[in-house]
Amino acid sequence: MQIVGDILTVTEASGQDGIKTTALITKANLSHSRLSKLLSNLTGSDLINKIEFDGKHTFVITPKGRQYLESYAKFADIAQSFGLEL
Repeated sequence: MQIVGDILTVTEASGQDGIKTTALITKANLSHSRLSKLLSNLTGSDLINKIEFDGKHTFVITPKGRQYLESYAKFADIAQSFGLEL
C-alpha cells in the first residue's frame, strides 16, 4: 500500500502534464521491472492513466487515484494513532 501511495503521490505532484517513466523510477525509488508491474495494476484499476506519445509513456493520476490517496492518508493517520508505522 505504501509503494502504491508513493507512486500516486509522485504522479499527483507532477500535475496535469504527468510524469514520464524515468522520472517516476527515480522519484519512487523503484526498479524498472517492479515499476512496470505496479503501473500495469494501477492503470488496470483506473488509478493512473497512461498516455503514449512518440513511443514514450507519461502517467497522470485519475480522480479515482486521488480518492485512493485521501483514503490511504486517513488510514495512515489511524494506524499512527495506534502506534503503528506504515
